[in-house]
Parts: sequence; structure tokens; C-alpha cells
Amino acid sequence: MAESPAHKFGQVIGGLLESVVRPPLEQFCQKHDLYLDYQRKDRPARRGRKVSWEDPYGNFHDLDFVIERSGTDFEKGQPVAFIEVAWRRYTKHSRNKAQEIQGAILPLAEKYKWNNPFLGAVLAGVFTRGSLEQLRSLGFQVLYFPYETLIAAFATEGIDIRFDESTPDEEFRNCTEKIINSTDDVMQHIKEYLIQANSLEIARFFTALDARLGRLIRRVLIIPLYGRVNEFASVEDALKFLDRHAVYEGSGEFRKYEILVEFSNGDRVEAFLSSKQKVREFLSFVMTQ
Repeated sequence: MAESPAHKFGQVIGGLLESVVRPPLEQFCQKHDLYLDYQRKDRPARRGRKVSWEDPYGNFHDLDFVIERSGTDFEKGQPVAFIEVAWRRYTKHSRNKAQEIQGAILPLAEKYKWNNPFLGAVLAGVFTRGSLEQLRSLGFQVLYFPYETLIAAFATEGIDIRFDESTPDEEFRNCTEKIINSTDDVMQHIKEYLIQANSLEIARFFTALDARLGRLIRRVLIIPLYGRVNEFASVEDALKFLDRHAVYEGSGEFRKYEILVEFSNGDRVEAFLSSKQKVREFLSFVMTQ
């Protein structure tokens, strides 16, 4: 079945958005020694060009950007950020798209909850306040490029992207072809305008990303089930405690450890584990985050 002109146009706008956010994401990952994965063929660690991750229920989700810790071209790392990019022209479709994004990312966030991953949505076009707040209420950081800034950005190069449901398919095709056939300089000017017009929102998004992934461990709490609280300033001190802690210590039968790790940005990661070895694995994992 032939691809609709509106769908093709949406793919072109989506590609533009990805090209706007990818360079600062690459710079961020280089700064923090992280790995940025996005749709491309030249990564032997996975098959094909798609960035696909499996949720706890065995479902695979194709994403636009995933940031990994300890990832390389040849080996997948631990995912610490999931970021989706989307374009919508009409408000009647915006809530459905928001639900589609959360349906893809939230199960992955649950599976990798020890990573406490950053959840991001880069949106453009027309989204209702309710659809944006729906994502934010679920822990997403939203970078939103309003429809008007897209129109203005393309207008600087003489391209009119305004349309509605009555726009003929031929106009869609002509507009899409004009964008596709534009020179690199023309597209660069459009991107620069879009970045300048939304600079504050872009800065907020990357500040939130830095706050999440640039965090430091502030303290570690280990609480044996029978109630004694042991507080440490570092993972190393917590591991020393484990070496000398006797599981029969305390009142009643030992059951499990509660571990709480607090970070400098206010994030908290909690686990309930029944053996020292599991606690060691958890704390060793946290040290790499």
C-alpha cells in the first residue's frame, strides 16, 4: 500500500528533530563517558539499524535514542536514558501519541529500575497541555517544539509547511520533496533557527539530563530486617560493614537487607535482598551508575 503524503511528511519532520537533538546528546555522552545509540546500521552489538530493547514481558520496543553506561559499538551497556522523538499536527492525536510513548518506555524503566533511567520525550507540532502534563506526571522530561516555531523556521528559507486536513495530497508531496531536496546549508539554517527559538526549553532538558546522569552517591543505608540502621558515606564503607556483619545479630531471625542509596540530585534507589552476595552485586552495580 502506498505511503500517505502526510505520513511521509511526518517522517521528514521527525528526522529533522532527531538531527537537532543528536549533536548535543553526543556531546553530553562524550563528556560523561557514556554511549549514545540511535538508528543506524554500523553497530555490531545489535542486529540491523533499529534500537530495540526488551521489556519484562518479552515485548520489544524500537526507540529513537538510548544512552548506555559501559556500552561500545560491539557490546551493549546498561541503559540509563530512553528518549523518544515524535511529531503530531492535530491535538486529537496528541494524547494517543503520549500514551504510545509511555507504553513503550515505562515497561523498560521498570525492568531497569536499578539504573533509575532518564525518561525523555522530544515532541514537536501540536500537543495539548494535558498530553504534555500526562508525560511529565509519569516522570518524563519533555522537550517541546511548538508548531509555530517549526513554521517560522521553514519560512526563513521560503518553505511553507502550514497545512490542515483539507490540504491536497499534491501540496503535501511538493512540500516534502522540497524539504528532502534542500541543500545542507538550507537545512542547517532551519535547524539553527529552531534551536534559537527553543533555546530555553533545550537548556532545561539537558540540565535535567545532566542532573540525572551526572549524579554522585551521597549516602548508603543498609537496614537488616530486625531494625538496626547502618549509615555510610560511601559504597566502600558499606561493603566493609557487610564483611563484619553477622546475620544472627539483632533481635529475632534474620530475613533480608533493605538497601537505600541516595544521590546528590535527590534520586533514590532501593532494594530488598536476602543475601550478602546479592547486596554486593547490587552495590557494585550502583557504583557504575
